[in-house]
Amino acid sequence: MTWDLLFAGGSPSDVAVTGGRIAAVGPSLPRSARTVVDVAGLLITPGLIDLHTHVGPGYWGIEPDPIAWHTGVTTWVDAGSAGAYTVAGLRRVAAAARVRVPALLNISAIGLAGRTGENRDLANCDVALAIDTIQAYREMIFGVKVRIDHEAVGGNGVEPLRRAIAAASACEVPVMVHIGAAPPAVDEVLELLRPGDIVTHCASGLARPLGPAALAAAGRGVLFDLGHGAGGFSFEVLERQLDAGLRPYTISTDLHARSVFGPVFDLPTTMAKLLAVGVPLDEVLAAVTTHPARALGLPGGSLSVGAPADLAIFSVRDEPLDVVDAHLAVRRSPRRLVNEATYVAGRLLPARLPAPPPPWIPLTAGQRAALRQRDHEFRTLLSAPLVGVDGLAEQFPRSS
Repeated sequence: MTWDLLFAGGSPSDVAVTGGRIAAVGPSLPRSARTVVDVAGLLITPGLIDLHTHVGPGYWGIEPDPIAWHTGVTTWVDAGSAGAYTVAGLRRVAAAARVRVPALLNISAIGLAGRTGENRDLANCDVALAIDTIQAYREMIFGVKVRIDHEAVGGNGVEPLRRAIAAASACEVPVMVHIGAAPPAVDEVLELLRPGDIVTHCASGLARPLGPAALAAAGRGVLFDLGHGAGGFSFEVLERQLDAGLRPYTISTDLHARSVFGPVFDLPTTMAKLLAVGVPLDEVLAAVTTHPARALGLPGGSLSVGAPADLAIFSVRDEPLDVVDAHLAVRRSPRRLVNEATYVAGRLLPARLPAPPPPWIPLTAGQRAALRQRDHEFRTLLSAPLVGVDGLAEQFPRSS
């Protein structure tokens, strides 16, 4: 048999691809492929799955493709950007993207059109409407999202969460709940969650889920998701959780228009932050591949035969890297993963330049200067001829 594509010489094994799916995995596979990609000395992983991103229309959304091609993230779970009123817009975004964009439906029908406050009017948290929307968009909706902090809910406490759980229960999908500054108290939130539900920003320095309620939730099967974001991750809280035996099941970025320029940057940088506090590399990789796939029942996440050929190729560099949390605390990772290529369904993602930040995003002077410098470097690179005369061939030779 001749495969479409063969990745040869990488760790942990060779991978063959046919028809957009993994056809064979093993050491020293026969070189019977139309295209052989030499990945000797590189790490080949399933395409990374980021369980918490924002790519839909609205205040927080970013375009995934310009980041995906250089980070290895092939599945971007949009975590509540859209509610019932706006999910059609998210479906158009997903259809235009080269990466996969499954979604969690916001229990608030208005979604995240603005910065916050979506759950202050309980009329927006319509359980029957949410159920109907999930049923109508089954191909893309894999759960329900709700933000529970004092800005998002106002005086409504945990009632939006109760409604999210009601809709999720009816549709047999999990809830992902954002935790942040009280009220309501984080323990009150955690006590409502069911096995298989997900608490994101699990190492939040604002919510600080460190007590018995957090341990009890993990013990009964609630899944803890890192959900870094612009304000949802503290090294100090994570280290205390690790000391108590509480480990994040999934590592996600909460990548959005206010976190993509820092402190998050991307998923490989977020993974380095877990390496910096001593989480082993194989555990970090599971938390961005097999675990998020299992949490939502998503395709991919493994290098098994028959799985989608979503693949990420990395060099693993033993180079110290200083990384920061949302509160500017610094740790040092002993190594970093640098993406060399990203494939979705066996197709190489092409290079894409990112869009400039929208005007409502607050940036520091340093971030603005760095963006200007990056634009200048792109312009300089693209202004020069691609090759000199030695790199050209005469395409239409003159007859002698």
